[in-house]
Amino acid sequence: MSIVENLQKVKNTIPETATLVAVSKTKPNEDILTAYNAGQRIFGENKVQELVEKQEALPKDIKWHLIGHLQTNKVKYIASFVDLIHAVDSFKLLKEINKQAQKHNRTIPCLLQIKIAKEESKFGLSFEDAKNLLSSEELKQLKNVNIVGLMGMSTNTTDESQIRNEFKELNKFYLQLKATHPTFTTLSMGMSGDYNVALQEGSTMVRIGSTIFGSRAYN
Repeated sequence: MSIVENLQKVKNTIPETATLVAVSKTKPNEDILTAYNAGQRIFGENKVQELVEKQEALPKDIKWHLIGHLQTNKVKYIASFVDLIHAVDSFKLLKEINKQAQKHNRTIPCLLQIKIAKEESKFGLSFEDAKNLLSSEELKQLKNVNIVGLMGMSTNTTDESQIRNEFKELNKFYLQLKATHPTFTTLSMGMSGDYNVALQEGSTMVRIGSTIFGSRAYN
């Protein structure tokens, strides 16, 4: 199937209440333009250098999401245009995003990445650390970041019940926080292999790459 057909098929499975991020990492600009011309406007990249190159070359009404792990020394390269940063996993990183956003007179929306997977390789805050960060006095001083929700990645397993439980726990935590944090609008969970389960468990944003663009060369 073509990118356009894949995109339409995915959109047909996602409720209107959920947002689709088309994950375009490692994909050429031509593929992104194909999806763009079919109406897609939100794209996700996981490497800063690739994101910057694509942002410079592609239409300016694209909303770019940085979905990968972000190092503090790379924030400055995307602060002028990034629409949402998904993987904030430390106060140090938030401080740097705030500092760079200030230089561009912007407020950058961010999601706190919560570690729900069992793999050691996955990044993220514990539920407790996230609560402490959100209630800290230091956070109140950061006027150029806006925490709008949470992001999580499930364990890479074929056990659907484990994936479902991880998403269920994250949604429960998200709803608890949302009750006291009115800025919370986004729960980003679910990728090509598990987004249907994520949506059933309350996801409001899914990050889908290979199901739209085909399998990618890993780099």
